Amino acid sequence: MHQPPPDSTPLDLSVAIVCKSNEPTITRTLQSVQGLASEIVAVDSGSTDGTIDILRSFGARVEHSPWLGHVRTKQLALDHCTRTWVLALDSDESLEPPLQSAIRSALTTPTPHTHGYQLNRKVFYNGRFLNYAWQPELRLRLVRKGAAKWAGIDPHDGMVMANGTQPARLTGDIRHDSFNTFEEQLRKQVTYARLGAAELVARGHRGSPLRLVTSPIGALAKQLILKQAWRDGWPGWLAAGSAAAQAMMKHMLIIEQARKQNMH
Repeated sequence: MHQPPPDSTPLDLSVAIVCKSNEPTITRTLQSVQGLASEIVAVDSGSTDGTIDILRSFGARVEHSPWLGHVRTKQLALDHCTRTWVLALDSDESLEPPLQSAIRSALTTPTPHTHGYQLNRKVFYNGRFLNYAWQPELRLRLVRKGAAKWAGIDPHDGMVMANGTQPARLTGDIRHDSFNTFEEQLRKQVTYARLGAAELVARGHRGSPLRLVTSPIGALAKQLILKQAWRDGWPGWLAAGSAAAQAMMKHMLIIEQARKQNMH
């Protein structure tokens, strides 16, 4: 059993995690909430490495479920939590110290009408943060139990407030160890493009040659110009390129899958 930091008192806070064979990153995730949360709930979808052993060494409660898609599996993890507040983290995410302090302060002296908080997420690549690519990436992740739900189109999930209230924002960052190399990132982009295309086709989207041309250009321009990803150096250029690649692949697959449907 890992010992929490010496001067920390766990809060009335659950941490909800979904995972499957995330041994390389899950330890950092758990260490970052140690001493902060009084409950860790992990929904595992079939880990074959040491992920479950690591979770249990940190005192996590492990629930088992087949993969239901990003939205439904994360909702399942949220539903299993029992504390007043819930922090939702992916298995490759961890809290930076300033955000740990901000969460402790917010929950120790809560604002009566605040039921959720947006947190900023930054990709950590090659030993440093990307401070411009994909920034800011605000995510609703800290909520009162029952005040929010997971929504979105797989694989692009997100929590939304269920009662129509507006979330506040906390300072600090979630560290996102999303990929070690851009080759790995591109492999992920293929998966995300396939999932996103299938979901959109199921909702009636048919795609168009115009979108196939304009969407990648728009994604590249958004990162390089609006987000100023070029200021992150060559990783920023590659991040912008990967965003454009995903957009192109998604619209290619939408066209292909829609045509296949029309042939049946």
